[in-house]
Amino acid sequence: MPVKIPSTLPARAILENENVFIMDEDRAQHQDIRPLQVAILNLMPTKVATETQILRLLSNSALQVEITLLHTATHESKNTDAEHLLNHYVTFDEIKDKKFDGLIITGAPIEQMPFEEVDYWKELTEIMDWAETNVESNFHICWGAQAALYHKYGIPKYDLPHKMFGVYKHRILSSAVGAAPLLRGFDDIFLAPHSRHTEIRRADIEKVDELNILAESDEAGVYIVGTKDGRHIFITGHSEYDPLTLKFEYDRDVNKGLPIHIPQNYYPKDDPAQDPQVLWRGHANLLYANWLNYYVYQVTPYDVNEIPQVRHS
Repeated sequence: MPVKIPSTLPARAILENENVFIMDEDRAQHQDIRPLQVAILNLMPTKVATETQILRLLSNSALQVEITLLHTATHESKNTDAEHLLNHYVTFDEIKDKKFDGLIITGAPIEQMPFEEVDYWKELTEIMDWAETNVESNFHICWGAQAALYHKYGIPKYDLPHKMFGVYKHRILSSAVGAAPLLRGFDDIFLAPHSRHTEIRRADIEKVDELNILAESDEAGVYIVGTKDGRHIFITGHSEYDPLTLKFEYDRDVNKGLPIHIPQNYYPKDDPAQDPQVLWRGHANLLYANWLNYYVYQVTPYDVNEIPQVRHS
């Protein structure tokens, strides 16, 4: 898929070196199609790494996508250069009068805090409420998924005795087979990374008639949840992670003297001296390509002012 990315965004050079199809402004303007408008609310402190990971996955499609990067106005990022934010990101106030085909809300390393104590919680809930009338389909990742499930349905998160950290086997639920286009092409068993201290539980989700559990893991628990109308997808893990992201997190915590176990099913023979094995790349590309195709492109109207379309669950 041609991803339309500003020439100055650091992700552009990285993706071009990987032979990802990047479209410049002139070529995009001369294509006789409307590019999909996708906003990414990047809550991660490592913004450049996260935006690159997500853009890499959004590129695996024949669709043209125009990206808007969002950051919170009520939280000052200490890990991202202010000039990078100024040049490439906008705030909610700058786009709240616009419509988007898709919105991605990333995770954030704050899941052990009560939601209401997060300094940008009010702003985040305003964005989620705005998305109900201004976005066709919403894709929530890890803490972003927990936050949305809590805000929309009151579903709580629970502390884990140990960090869920590694690459885990997941299975598609039989009730979701054939019913959820998001899962088309998935193997019966597939792998995905997790890195979190909290979880959501099946029993709480099953109380909400509007939600379907689509995939889960015996070790990592519920993985994919979707609303029956397809307008919200909740992913509890990090399919977007690069090959070395878990290694970076592990090495960082070891160097800080924090309690951390070797990420499970990641290093050959659980040996951190060896190169990690990437076992989730195929699933990650399918997940994002299916979301873009079936939940955004095929249902969004040509006239952005008609977003969102009325859907029947």
